Amino acid sequence: MRQLFGTDGIRGVAGEFPLDAATVFAAGAALAHALLPQSARRVLLGMDTRESGPRLAAQLAAGLRLGGIEVVFAGVAPTPAVSYLARTHGFAAGVVISASHNPWRDNGIKIFGSDGYKLADRAELDIEKEIFARAGNSPTGDVVPLHAEEKLLSDYADWLAKEILLRGGENFLRGMRLVVDCANGAAFRVGPQVLESLGATVIATHSSPNGRNINDNCGALHPEVVAAEVVAQKADLGITFDGDADRVMLATAEGKVVNGDGVLLLAAEALRAEGQLRGDTVVATTMSNMGLEIALAHRGIKMLRAPVGDKYVLEEMQKSGAVLGGEQSGHIIFSDRSPTGDGLLTALAVLCIVHDSGKPLAELVSDLKTFPQTIVNVRVREKVPLESLPEVQAAIRNAETELAGKGRINVRYSGTEKLARVMVEAESEDAMQQNANAIANALREAIGE
Repeated sequence: MRQLFGTDGIRGVAGEFPLDAATVFAAGAALAHALLPQSARRVLLGMDTRESGPRLAAQLAAGLRLGGIEVVFAGVAPTPAVSYLARTHGFAAGVVISASHNPWRDNGIKIFGSDGYKLADRAELDIEKEIFARAGNSPTGDVVPLHAEEKLLSDYADWLAKEILLRGGENFLRGMRLVVDCANGAAFRVGPQVLESLGATVIATHSSPNGRNINDNCGALHPEVVAAEVVAQKADLGITFDGDADRVMLATAEGKVVNGDGVLLLAAEALRAEGQLRGDTVVATTMSNMGLEIALAHRGIKMLRAPVGDKYVLEEMQKSGAVLGGEQSGHIIFSDRSPTGDGLLTALAVLCIVHDSGKPLAELVSDLKTFPQTIVNVRVREKVPLESLPEVQAAIRNAETELAGKGRINVRYSGTEKLARVMVEAESEDAMQQNANAIANALREAIGE
């Protein structure tokens, strides 16, 4: 099992293991060693807006340079921008210093291959072994501040605009009033810029990062914030990114939140109308609501479920041949355009659908009837196999018996934090909450902090 890499790279508290100086330096050197077979000897490095980002980027770059790699720095850039640039600009790999939706004290390391795909578990395990083999080696005087090449992010923005212009036409967003919550994160400049270039009137909020306010009561973790602002501003639609902009949530003009399930529904319908929904199949995750599965089935569209994590969604898409997949949290993958979740690309795709249909967002998702669903997070002291906890297994069996096919239960560990997540869906709020609490309490007694 991997010890450092979770479902979305290496993540932890900046300055502490595994994001201490020595381990980050070793990670750079280990990646350089892994890239030896490749002819390209350049790596693209980007980051979000956390105050620890420049320091960690410099430490990682020092390790890469030790291994003979040229480091090109994109500065503050969305995670999907690094994926795009890695696959289109001849880099051996792309690396993002980000902890996505986590609080500002956390940070992380995400790695993409030259094809823009996140590394496979096997490749991450090999890099881990190399990191541990280099344990104790600290950065040398080679650690110097990095200087960003601003044109790289402009290339990403130009690609997005051209991709959408082919579908929507020049200034196709003219007359649309949008509230855009940038989460004080990586999209704080490029998000509003791209939307404005397509004709929209943009009211940008949480677009003044200070290194510590990323995701702070804003962004995709708090979509109710942008929803309220849409109503207050009398806007047509709301868009809210997370810290590294690989996910997005939306809000209707009436202030209703539309999550990743809603986006999957309307995107699936639009793609099928265009004859582009290969196999009439969509890939979601174990966390997607039963209501989405039912709504897709009514349209003759099959839904497959993958484990949580956009890399696992993509793996299932490749296996099944599906071109659309995603997570309830707002990671959406249009594999014919990008191999990773891209919040800005997803927002633009939805805006195209709204524009082409002539219907407001609320109408497009009006028949998505969601089952009551709750997610209870339980902080744990260790992540032991859930099957080894008899009290927890008993609570899960009791809940399954009570729901008797009229609900759904999913219990898993977070891939990025020391949390167990208990998800319960049921026909009634009472049944949902009662069963979720019973399982959560069993977890707290068994392995809670």
